[in-house]
Amino acid sequence: MSPSSASHRSPIRRLAGALTDNIVLRVVLYYAALFTAVTLLWPHVPPATRAVLLKSYAPNFDVTAVFTGTPSKHDLQPAPIAEPVALSVAGATTAAFLLSLPVAWIYMLTREKKGYRQSVVHTLVLLPVVVAGVVVLVKTSVTLAFSLAGIVAAVRFRNSLDDTKDAVFLFLASGVGLSCGVEVEVGVVLSVLFNVMTLALFYADFARTPPGIEGERAQRQMERALAIANRTSQFVARIDDEVLKALAPAQLDALATRVRKRREDTAPSLPTTTDVEYDARLRIITTDVDAVRPLVEPVLEAKVKRWRLETIDPKTGGDDQELAYNVRWRKGSIPSEVVAAVESECAPYIVHAEVS
Repeated sequence: MSPSSASHRSPIRRLAGALTDNIVLRVVLYYAALFTAVTLLWPHVPPATRAVLLKSYAPNFDVTAVFTGTPSKHDLQPAPIAEPVALSVAGATTAAFLLSLPVAWIYMLTREKKGYRQSVVHTLVLLPVVVAGVVVLVKTSVTLAFSLAGIVAAVRFRNSLDDTKDAVFLFLASGVGLSCGVEVEVGVVLSVLFNVMTLALFYADFARTPPGIEGERAQRQMERALAIANRTSQFVARIDDEVLKALAPAQLDALATRVRKRREDTAPSLPTTTDVEYDARLRIITTDVDAVRPLVEPVLEAKVKRWRLETIDPKTGGDDQELAYNVRWRKGSIPSEVVAAVESECAPYIVHAEVS
């Protein structure tokens, strides 16, 4: 790639990076490009097609006020045949998709600190598309409209929302879809003004809780947390639900090791659970912990009654690492045979194994 070609593409790359990082700039340029494209393409649409489009999607919209040189919809002759339903649905759903994209972007921006679910973002984009298509189908038939109402009432949505503001975005998405199926200019105004007002509230930090009240709330939360901590069973259940379920197996092993060490440091005179549940400690010196664990643990599963990984510690002065397993022997188990099986199975990576 020549330096000249790289220099020609660098502004495009910089613009792409800015649009990725700056959602507000992305939304502004998106609306500008969308409205410019519609303004430039509209005069080239055949008059009969314009008449059908205006009748279907903008019955109260006078194009002479916006598009210079375009005849009024009242002067346009209607098409000799009605627009196919498939084309009506395609036009409504496309408009709903184009107008819901910036709404989804603004939602992602305002929820960035608290976090958001991908399913909600997808719903904000797809819900208007579905609503717009259905509205085109039912807007000319009272029977179909009542049938749709009964079907919707029978469907139960089980996805709970984390924030009441999510419900506002979903309601707006439904409104955009309805507008695109009936009168598209209402959807345009809803999409633009909703995003402008949402950004204004977001950047103004409107109705933020005063620091004094926030401090009192934090104090109450701390008191509740301490009350739960004083009830061991509730505290353990809360930790299990909110912390432990999200940890990977390696993280749980490291946490278990830290918890055991902390307990021994706090109450060294009490017998440890390891002393009660296990008979011995199997130490393995290896050059590759990740390769040895899948090899040694099936051997322990077959040769001993119970086992548990205790530590994974690097040895000082070299690249070798130490694995330590607590084991409980089966009746008739011979420790030397277990060690020999471990050394045989892990031969490429093991340096030394012993029972203590």
